[in-house]
Amino acid sequence: MHRTLFDTPLVNTLLRAASRGFLRIAGWQVQGALPDRAGKCVLIAAPHTSNWDLPYTLMVAFVLNLRVYWMGKQSLFRWPFGPVMRWLGGIPVDRSRSNNLVAASAQAIVAADGPLQLAVPPEGTRGKTRHWKTGFYHIAIAAQVPIVLAYMDYERKVSGLGPVFQPTGDVQADMAKIKRFYANIKGRNATQFDLD
Repeated sequence: MHRTLFDTPLVNTLLRAASRGFLRIAGWQVQGALPDRAGKCVLIAAPHTSNWDLPYTLMVAFVLNLRVYWMGKQSLFRWPFGPVMRWLGGIPVDRSRSNNLVAASAQAIVAADGPLQLAVPPEGTRGKTRHWKTGFYHIAIAAQVPIVLAYMDYERKVSGLGPVFQPTGDVQADMAKIKRFYANIKGRNATQFDLD
């Protein structure tokens, strides 16, 4: 994987302190911790309903001492913002083409030297959607890593890491269990987050 702000020593230290301070002043609480067994994992990034999710996610990642990479639509990576977005941990995804994103993502996790958490929004968009995509699930299965139920509840101003979930291969049953965890969590634009 490419170098990010999480791998930049002085910047990492400064942003960790700034993130703690900002979140405290803004009234946010950060909960949970990443267990050692989940150093390499897929993080569910839900609910994803606003552009504000990215800066808050990065701040929470600093507070929790994570090494997060995230997927974003390819248009975010156009010049002049592309290098910055990659440095922020972004991985461009071309949603107009069918490619083997699951296999490539799983291989990147396996090949990573040290911890790596891949944050994937299951909605696949900030807009209203009634269906979660299962790419995050298949990436975890292919890489043989756990799924960590990360969340950002704007209503309660609480964000962090929930349970570590080991996928069984029964997608339907596992997705039902995962969605239950998110049932009462409210995104910034709560009406756009609907679990059916």
